[in-house]
Amino acid sequence: MSSTSWVRGVAGSLINNYGTEEVEAYFPIRPECRADVPKTRFKPRVRANILFLELCWSFIAFVGKTLSARRWNAAFSRDGRLDIAGVLRRIQRGFLLLEYPGVNTSYEPQKLTRKLFNWELCIEGIHPSIKGVVWEFLLGCFDSNSTFDERNELRQQRREQYAAWKGECQKMVPVIGSGKLILSPIVTDDGQPIRESSINSDSQLCEGTTSKNDVVVDKKVIQWKLVLHQIGLDVVRTDRALIFYENEANQAKLWDVLAIYAWVDNEIGYVQGMSDICSPMVNLLENEADAFWCFEHAMRRVRENFRCSTSSIGVQSQLSTLAQIINVVDPKLHHHLEELDGGEYLFAFRMLMVLFRREFSYVDALYLWEVMWAMEYNPNIFALYEESSGLGAAATHKDGATKVNDKLLKQYGKFERHYVKTGHMDQKSALAVFLVASVLETKNKQLLKEAKGLDDVVKILGDMTGNLDAKKALNEALKIHKKYINKASFICLLLVHSYCMPLWHQHWSRNYSRFLEAQAPSFTEAVTCLCVVLLEGEPGCTIADHGSNVRKA
Repeated sequence: MSSTSWVRGVAGSLINNYGTEEVEAYFPIRPECRADVPKTRFKPRVRANILFLELCWSFIAFVGKTLSARRWNAAFSRDGRLDIAGVLRRIQRGFLLLEYPGVNTSYEPQKLTRKLFNWELCIEGIHPSIKGVVWEFLLGCFDSNSTFDERNELRQQRREQYAAWKGECQKMVPVIGSGKLILSPIVTDDGQPIRESSINSDSQLCEGTTSKNDVVVDKKVIQWKLVLHQIGLDVVRTDRALIFYENEANQAKLWDVLAIYAWVDNEIGYVQGMSDICSPMVNLLENEADAFWCFEHAMRRVRENFRCSTSSIGVQSQLSTLAQIINVVDPKLHHHLEELDGGEYLFAFRMLMVLFRREFSYVDALYLWEVMWAMEYNPNIFALYEESSGLGAAATHKDGATKVNDKLLKQYGKFERHYVKTGHMDQKSALAVFLVASVLETKNKQLLKEAKGLDDVVKILGDMTGNLDAKKALNEALKIHKKYINKASFICLLLVHSYCMPLWHQHWSRNYSRFLEAQAPSFTEAVTCLCVVLLEGEPGCTIADHGSNVRKA
């Protein structure tokens, strides 16, 4: 082993074991299931330090800090307003492992710049003890600029609303709120009660659910009752390795939340996979109503993923974006997948559907979620959700029409900030899509060499379960995003060049200064501005005539 490899190993070992706490104390696994669940790699770091390895000063490790309970509580003002910029900075800031390329080179502090190092960023996330309360802000349940009193009032209103919905559902199905759950159909497709229903409860609850006088005629009620047993079957399979769900009351709590959500979401209701999204909220937030509203806000981000029909699937647009990304950053892999009839990337369906719950361990998946939410955070999210009508309705970005100053920009997540600066708002290009791309890139060589058909692709990706490092995957996703943006921008410029070159010499000298002064808020608008400048003065010449491909790009 080379000295460089040895030093890197020592640095990695020090970082992995420095100032960590056992996560298992917060999310304990049943002993008999430990061998079957993916290995957890996330470890919260409670201290921040700088480690200098005195081997030719070739490595310097800046160890970052997980957002701790102390730091979280200190982020609130006296009246309860949250310094969201500071919180995001803490979540997104991890540690840098810097490798100084000059072995046996004397240490000169004045010459240490970022450009001199091979560097690797690792983002640290949120300490398990405060995940639930932090998530409520990241998901837009509360406005960061609200006071303690305002949040308490809103929380109480939401709890009362949830209690009203729960009471409404209990009248139709008494099992709800009883600490039990339904595991088999309770009505037929035409609303007739099924007396042989399997309910893990006493006979009185069964009778209350399947009375002869309980024939259902309302279509919405029929559809809702038809799905209750599917929710029950999914609940008993969800995160069953966790000791938390050994308690039947906790399973019933998850079932209640999903059943009530299915009732109030008129368009989509319940779809398999939602239990994987909801389970962590039920685990992290003790109050059932709070868990419901946290889940409801999380669903606003991914709700369209569950909207499926006979002709399309909810994540189809994101899969198309994934195909574009791989085609740009790794055209060889994309071409190979197309040859295998995998150009639609349907094999990545599950990753986007349930946000990597099956590919990573429970704790690592939660880490990915919170970092994605932090990096995509929009300070207007609470107001946008409040303005949108209907439960689960996704908010529409409006930042593009408003000039955002530097102070406000700090309140955006790093990923969202990029899109605000460029004026490009597109949920199809969410960080989750780049995470899928990073997962595919980790298996690039194996896919190219061993995949002879789609079954091989599915098997290779399936074998990754438990073998992925969430921090490395996230770091790679950010690199792919940067690479994609740079390459896509270059392609755009080539298109502009090819379409506008005949007019270049005629108009460029006269209009160059005007283009520089345009200050277009986005790259797309800059390209359009350039086209307009170059085409100006040409009789009958418009962007539509010469720039259709530019607009597509």
